[in-house]
Amino acid sequence: MLKHIVKSMRPKQWVKNLLVFAALIFSENLLAWDKLVRTAAAFIFFCLVSGAVYVINDVVDRENDRTHPKKRLRPIAAGELPVLPALVAAVLAVGAGIGGGFYLNWRFGLVIAIYFLLQLGYSFVLKKIVVLDVMVVAAGFALRAISGTYVIAVQISPWLFVCTILLALFLALAKRRHELLFLEGGGISHRSVLGKYSETLLDQMIAVATSATVITYCLYTIAPETVHKFGTHNLILTMPFVLYGIYRYLYLVYRREEGGAPEKVLFTDLPLIIDVFLWMISVVLILYF
Repeated sequence: MLKHIVKSMRPKQWVKNLLVFAALIFSENLLAWDKLVRTAAAFIFFCLVSGAVYVINDVVDRENDRTHPKKRLRPIAAGELPVLPALVAAVLAVGAGIGGGFYLNWRFGLVIAIYFLLQLGYSFVLKKIVVLDVMVVAAGFALRAISGTYVIAVQISPWLFVCTILLALFLALAKRRHELLFLEGGGISHRSVLGKYSETLLDQMIAVATSATVITYCLYTIAPETVHKFGTHNLILTMPFVLYGIYRYLYLVYRREEGGAPEKVLFTDLPLIIDVFLWMISVVLILYF
């Protein structure tokens, strides 16, 4: 049963929680051992809470998931994990995650509690409301980034928060587009909100989100406060990696019909993996050396 609980908590999705490390990196505290440990703990607590949300979502959607060609294989939908033990595990994970969050820092605990309530609202209501559904997903990413600043008591540029929201919005919209095309291709309807979107509308929204993401990141790298804080203009040199990453993902979405699982793409597409790695290395070299 334990392996079914862990599987339902979707460890592959936990990569999203790495955003809590953004504050550590961009505040130039990556080499500060105490802050690194606190951020790692924050990551674990976020994994517990986000994992619990996935379990609750699977319980709520178990009937619909049973009619989906892939989701029907999830432990709860497949009947491998009974509802009661699943909910008990979710409650324990939420208690440990939020409790640990408040132990680290009350502001961090508050943010992770807000994240849980927001995702709970998403599971029951918000995912059925057009446009708001993807905005809630983006807000979840922003809360992850914000929480990282509270756990080590630092501040980072608002530009980064805006960029995080826009990038998350882009990924969420690309996922909706993939789901919509899957539905039109003869798949079974499992998201009522998809009927309120159209391919044209999503394409326009994706174009806006990608453009805004690139512009926001560019403005962050050349902003006077950024240059003053890091004492260098060289952060703009990371821009080509951002552009390539965005364009590569658009290629995967539009030419290879991927984008339904961003976390899978990030770990399976070699050019994108190399690009993200080079971006990270260049950021660290510019900020720390």
